Amino acid sequence: MKTGVLCIHGYTGGPYEVEPFAEFIEAHTDWVVKVPTLPGHGRELNMRGTKAVHWMMAAEIALRELKRETDRVIIVGFSMGGLIAMYLALRYKVERLVLLSAAAKYISAAQLLAEMRETMADAVKGNLKDNEFFQQYKYKLTHTPPGSTAEFLKVVKMVEPHYQQIKVPVIIVQGRKDGIVPVSAAEHIYDNIGSQEKHIIHSDSGKHLICYSDDCDDWFMQVLGFMKKGAE
Repeated sequence: MKTGVLCIHGYTGGPYEVEPFAEFIEAHTDWVVKVPTLPGHGRELNMRGTKAVHWMMAAEIALRELKRETDRVIIVGFSMGGLIAMYLALRYKVERLVLLSAAAKYISAAQLLAEMRETMADAVKGNLKDNEFFQQYKYKLTHTPPGSTAEFLKVVKMVEPHYQQIKVPVIIVQGRKDGIVPVSAAEHIYDNIGSQEKHIIHSDSGKHLICYSDDCDDWFMQVLGFMKKGAE
């Protein structure tokens, strides 16, 4: 039985956001792993004119192609990609669902404030080049058209009414230090999703880019164990 894994990155991001986990899967299995770049996204953003429907359609096309190549498909979705993964699970038969920092809710005010304080302290010391938060979001903030945020919110609203209809086994991974998606987002999905088999993992050191968390090796193995169920 041939297994395929579709990894979907987040809003204003690219395949690099899920790359560590995708490479981990490839290193530990013989599965087919696909990580498409959504329209307008990637290392160099060009989002003007791209809409939610384009992002959803690109992910859907990638899923169809993968389903033609394999016998069972698992979807891994990061941040906005987690919502797109849920949308696809409503429309297609998939074996398992992995949601990483899924953006069911967004902007954790307390953690964002903590990271901004740290950024300001680094600015005073002249250490901004070493500040992960500043470097990560500086480019995105200056290269994202205002209208794109409204398109992101369309994805959120499109999926939200249908959580109960999603029955596929799911595992949710959420960082406790995420400055973009609050911890309550993971709890919200867990409480409302219709899956009978559902699990949640909290990364104590994890920030929004959860695949780069200090403890990722631990949860990578746990999530892979979940993904392997039924693969024999």
